[in-house]
Amino acid sequence: MQGRCAKTGIIFACMTGHRINDILQLDWEYIELSPNGGYRICIRTQKTKTQTTLPLSDEALSYYDEQGRDMAFKGLSRANTREPFKKWPKDAGIKEKITFHGLRHTYATLLITNGTDIYTVSKMLTHKNMATTQIYTNI
Repeated sequence: MQGRCAKTGIIFACMTGHRINDILQLDWEYIELSPNGGYRICIRTQKTKTQTTLPLSDEALSYYDEQGRDMAFKGLSRANTREPFKKWPKDAGIKEKITFHGLRHTYATLLITNGTDIYTVSKMLTHKNMATTQIYTNI
């Protein structure tokens, strides 16, 4: 179960750019229908203590849904993501160190690569400073 929970939490992070501390606190009450269709997630970020509402893709929601009806990623912890981040890259022949936080950089780069403007990327990552977002996207 821990391996499966780590996997879905990691995939969810890739699809949303959320910090691990924010993912650990997710509960079903944070998901709501968006007025313009689809779903959105309303959370108070752990790092900046700011309330934010962000769109949630159907695909990301499907990983959220796999976990059940209480805590979205019950069983996920910082500790049980460490081993996959050591094993999976090694198994794939990747020599660079990969971290959970690095998934935010991946998410930002994917958004930019797919044509999302830097301002929107900054909002999606809940950055207060555009310069921080530029670091994340290797600009």
